[in-house]
Amino acid sequence: MCGITGFVSYPSLSNENKIDVIKKMTSKLSHRGPDDSGTWIDNSNNIAFGHRRLSIIDLSSAGHQPMLSPCKRFVVVFNGEIYNHLDLRNEINNLNRSNKFSNSWLGSSDTETLLRCFEIWGFEKTLSKLVGMFSICLFDKELKVLHLARDRIGEKPLYYGHINNSFVFSSELKALKEYPNFNNKIDRDALKTYFKLLYIPAPKTIYQDLFKLKPGHYLSIPIDKIHSLKNIKKYISPYWNLSDHIIESNNIKEDIEYLKELEIRLDRAINSQSIADVPLGAFLSGGIDSSLITALMQKNTTTPVKTFTVGFEEIGFDESSYAKNVAQYLGTDHSELFVTSKDARDVIPRLPYIYDEPFADSSQIPTFLVCAAARSKVKVALSGDAGDELFGGYNRYFWGPRIWQKFSWMPFFVRNIIGNSMDLVPSYALNHLEKNISKYSKKNITKIANKFSKVSKGLKSSRNIDDLYLSLISEWDAPNGIVIDDVDTMQDLISEKTNFKAYQNDSLNMMYKDILSYLPDDILCKVDRASMASSLETRAPFLDHRVVEFALGMPIELKIRNNKGKWALREILNKYVPNEMVERPKTGFSIPIGDWLRGPLREWAEDLLDDDKIKSQGFLKPENVKSIWALHKSGEYDYTSRIWSILMFQSWLESNL
Repeated sequence: MCGITGFVSYPSLSNENKIDVIKKMTSKLSHRGPDDSGTWIDNSNNIAFGHRRLSIIDLSSAGHQPMLSPCKRFVVVFNGEIYNHLDLRNEINNLNRSNKFSNSWLGSSDTETLLRCFEIWGFEKTLSKLVGMFSICLFDKELKVLHLARDRIGEKPLYYGHINNSFVFSSELKALKEYPNFNNKIDRDALKTYFKLLYIPAPKTIYQDLFKLKPGHYLSIPIDKIHSLKNIKKYISPYWNLSDHIIESNNIKEDIEYLKELEIRLDRAINSQSIADVPLGAFLSGGIDSSLITALMQKNTTTPVKTFTVGFEEIGFDESSYAKNVAQYLGTDHSELFVTSKDARDVIPRLPYIYDEPFADSSQIPTFLVCAAARSKVKVALSGDAGDELFGGYNRYFWGPRIWQKFSWMPFFVRNIIGNSMDLVPSYALNHLEKNISKYSKKNITKIANKFSKVSKGLKSSRNIDDLYLSLISEWDAPNGIVIDDVDTMQDLISEKTNFKAYQNDSLNMMYKDILSYLPDDILCKVDRASMASSLETRAPFLDHRVVEFALGMPIELKIRNNKGKWALREILNKYVPNEMVERPKTGFSIPIGDWLRGPLREWAEDLLDDDKIKSQGFLKPENVKSIWALHKSGEYDYTSRIWSILMFQSWLESNL
């Protein structure tokens, strides 16, 4: 993986300024590519490209970017991996074409393959042929057209937009802020959406006039049209649609046939993603997803796969023993990193710089730590990301529809009364209940206070199942209560993702919606920034689009069965790992942030939540912040997620003032 950036300046910068600016922008991405750096400038068209390289395939200078095509018509900067690039080379070599498409190759990099594909098939058709993760910027010097594209699911980030009247793009926002006279204001609609979801969904960013290119989309625009924001929106199109693959897979009737085909596709994805000219390993938590990826990797090699997990000193948060058991059973070369509370807390000051915009998924901390640990031994790591969203791993997929079925017959005002009554139960009482249930029952029930709160919130705000889904994924139902804004309404940035019914089944619809937004804008964003901060490339076999397309067509019974998610993955995994070794309650990649905020992080939090500071900044309502913080400190209520979202914004704001 790498980092890309660039601009089309207007009014034109001087030639000397172009050089200085693109170097500064590119240097901000050095963590994404410590192995090489390159720039390209076209003064006649006022264009500059920058690239930082993390060498994975073809470590020689033949993979240097920006790269020009043999015919000199195209120049590209590219971040990611094209897993089928050797197949594409063979296809090109077999073409009976003129010498214009010579079969000679300078090296073995996928970037060179990509450029040749653009020469032969054009931009959009090439995108349809690619298997991989990528963000791409290509300039056609002959037609004077700039092309941007992002992979189908959104593994690799790509930002674009305007700073004053100049067009800019980059893998991360921090590079764009190096462009002269950066003064883009904070987008308060995006801020309200952040407090609702704990992340900012595409196409918005925290800044006005800067955007995320949506997964599966491309922008192709003549450079004489590029300085108008209205023009840009007209030139954005999808090249791949999730909704095109929701029909159940044809010609498959039996469970066993689905399982066979799924394993074949996963095997193919893992084999193609295991190609690298540098050391490679895998993350292993001991759960279903990572254990299956590791098992299939180990099945196809006689060399022990290098696996990594992170453990915590806090009882109740350390799951490293599960991973160790799976690793020993499979025979991997396993490494454990045990971190203290201090290790985790020391990461917190770095988060605003790593993530560039407010981001409040607290699993960002252990994700960063395990990536840093893996980077000490490998340069590439495979992960089990997307197993939950594709195969029904989250509790909301089966509890959400069940709750709606039980309460939807009631009038809305009755549900509202029940929800308000549930709010009167304090968190400490629910936590006490949880301890007693765990003590005297075989059932392991976790985070009961959080789940209780989610249900009460859903009952109060939901008029249909789509409302319930939005409530279940939201932290704040009404962010206007925390964000100061002259406009008291909130632009619905996720309506197209939450209101569209892809399936007749409610659980499948929830999975579909998560793939559209939560997966790329939370999970994949988190992993990309955490891994790139340590110059580690991560790959996700579940996100091979051929696996995704097949999973979208699988019936619900193969995903959720007997109130358990990921049935198909469990069935395949049981061929390689005993069921009892991986069966345990789902806890997620969590750390005890709530307890830390009442203890060792309290002073840090108090400083960021200072009344006078919040008033002077003018973004949040200090009286509401003060009230929530006081209730959390008292231990009477658990407002961890809300407080963390405020702290992540405040921390980001102070770092960017």
